[in-house]
Amino acid sequence: MDKDSPDHLGKLGWTVGTTTCLESEVKGKHLFRVEPGNCADHALQQASELLASARRASFIGVMDDEPVLVWAAHYLSEMAKALMDDAHRGMHESD
Repeated sequence: MDKDSPDHLGKLGWTVGTTTCLESEVKGKHLFRVEPGNCADHALQQASELLASARRASFIGVMDDEPVLVWAAHYLSEMAKALMDDAHRGMHESD
């Protein structure tokens, strides 16, 4: 995609930028969208980090009765899913 990218990037493909997350109050709108042209393997690594954080936040939130941490886990999980879905789309486009 980007001629200036190092050779080790993009082996799995690139994000396509079509996946959104976190619904807006306006019907049919979302607050965030994955940017196109990011390395899919890096996007998947970042999704893994988000999920690890979500897991920890949900555990602490439940154990310490901190609903705000449970909501944070929900949002982190939604962002991770968007990254994974968009990377997956890009990986299939590069086939």
